[in-house]
Amino acid sequence: MSWDQAAATPQAFRSWMSWYPTGVTVVTTADRAGKPYGMTCSSLTSVALEPPTLAVCLRTDALTWRVIEQRGAFAVNLLHDDAQRAAELFASPVADRFAEVDWRPSATGLPQLAGEAFGYAECEVSGTAEVGDHTVVLGRVTRLQGGGGFPLLHRHRSYGTWLARPVANAI
Repeated sequence: MSWDQAAATPQAFRSWMSWYPTGVTVVTTADRAGKPYGMTCSSLTSVALEPPTLAVCLRTDALTWRVIEQRGAFAVNLLHDDAQRAAELFASPVADRFAEVDWRPSATGLPQLAGEAFGYAECEVSGTAEVGDHTVVLGRVTRLQGGGGFPLLHRHRSYGTWLARPVANAI
């Protein structure tokens, strides 16, 4: 690994961040007519336990963000380790992404990726902040669903999984 210094250009920053492994999610929503929208997102973090709140960072010019902004609600689908195809699909310009995956509307009408996700959270938008070309969206979590499984991870422009290993001397 090289520790050479470089100016913090967008390209250098993207390359630098690519070394940090992240879980891969698909953020989904639906318009008032029930049409589903979604996009791949690796910028997810918990914010607070009371009330349960998470944050996602979405491209401000993305159609999915515009629909979330109008509806005021979204879902986070935590992709399992065999869902690379879905991650790539929802990051691509394919017109009808939902025709290519196993999904169903939840009781509230938000799209749930039943075949690709091991965890699912529904959120109401509780705040936003525009930062550069992205919008940080805070979501108050209203409903959770999930089971066991291994997450799909992304690091240095490739996908992988978390290999479960015993940890010695865990704190």
